[in-house]
Amino acid sequence: MNCIKKCLFILFGSISVVLAILGIFLPLLPTTPFLLLASFFYIRSSKRLYNWLITHKVFGCYIYCYLTYRAISKKTKIGSIILLWLSLSISMFLVPILYVRFILVAVGIGVTIHLLMLKTLGVDEIKGFSELV
Repeated sequence: MNCIKKCLFILFGSISVVLAILGIFLPLLPTTPFLLLASFFYIRSSKRLYNWLITHKVFGCYIYCYLTYRAISKKTKIGSIILLWLSLSISMFLVPILYVRFILVAVGIGVTIHLLMLKTLGVDEIKGFSELV
């Protein structure tokens, strides 16, 4: 891989991490897709940054388990769905435009279906990650 491509991938991965961190605090900015995007860029450019990301104490477990098992814990699944619908409800209350409300409901239904279709992690897989780190 040439140096320019590697530097661009590191830059895009870092931007993705920043957007993911912002997504923790901003309700409609998704965190997980940006973390997955960051892992995509880091694995292709910097082993050190990739290892930092998947062993991070706050979001490393989520990324590792999703990439390894294509699954999330039951607690994460329930919390994500509750926060999703809470933030969408607030947005629907604040935005009086009817078609925007329909779009928000459609997005909420799509994301909820996606989350429910993900495999639910058992305690063994989560313990496996904590032993890995």
